[in-house]
Amino acid sequence: MQIEDAIEDFINYCIFEKGLSDKTKESYKNDLKVYQEFLNKNNIKKISGIKSKHIKDFLKERSSEETTTIAHNLTVIKNFHKYLLKEKLLQKDVSEFIERPRLKKTLPKSLSIEDVDKLLDIKLNTPFDYRNKAMLELMYGCGLRVSELINLEINDIDIINCQIRILGKGSKERDIPLGEYSIDYLKKYLNVRNSLLKNKPCNKLFVNNHGNGMTRQGFFKNLKKLLKEKNLNPNISPHTLRHSFATHLLNRGADLRSIQEMLGHSDISTTKIYTKVSDEKVIEDYNNYHLRSNK
Repeated sequence: MQIEDAIEDFINYCIFEKGLSDKTKESYKNDLKVYQEFLNKNNIKKISGIKSKHIKDFLKERSSEETTTIAHNLTVIKNFHKYLLKEKLLQKDVSEFIERPRLKKTLPKSLSIEDVDKLLDIKLNTPFDYRNKAMLELMYGCGLRVSELINLEINDIDIINCQIRILGKGSKERDIPLGEYSIDYLKKYLNVRNSLLKNKPCNKLFVNNHGNGMTRQGFFKNLKKLLKEKNLNPNISPHTLRHSFATHLLNRGADLRSIQEMLGHSDISTTKIYTKVSDEKVIEDYNNYHLRSNK
């Protein structure tokens, strides 16, 4: 079978059998087009002519690309060859024993305490200001994911006992203590919340200007606006506040297990990445400030 025909069959299989989204379909098509062009350049027109060596050579040719890009290329190629074997178009999967490149672990970025203070210094003039202030105080004060923040409902907040119930990944519930700042600004927001509801019921704690629950996109838009107003790094994301929460707790002596519980990590190895962040900060501070760090 011609490679071009096999790719077309595979894409149709992914669409109709696997239910691939349009975005993923285009990504697969683009990756396989590049792969096909490489094979054509090496005078390989039929799938029977593809050897393991050709895939390895293809990956070498793309070695200047980002590791994540190469890893995605190989994933698509492996899925393609698995399909060829499954459909008995080939007797062997030549991609089976080709290892994926190791992805570099990027350490999470966090804000300095000064930048957090600057971001959270919001003048409270309108109900929207109270809402934004309460959302950011809660996100930083409890280390929430943005999805956890926007999905909070009124009944998830226990002001009396100073805690909040979170429904995290995998529908796992966890209770997190509320600090004084979070409680104070939640109370102030709740006093003006009704003015945002547009006379319709909404169980969501945080609502938008239409009286509906705040969306991820809406929160991100509001954050970007605040970052611009305060001349802070525009690349700061909602997740940066979660990372900052964990890093600042660790730097001030919090127990790693406690941080794991508050973040909702099922495995402590996920939380341990913050010890690396903390170690790097120690080295950076030494190099920057110690009189004997440099000649």
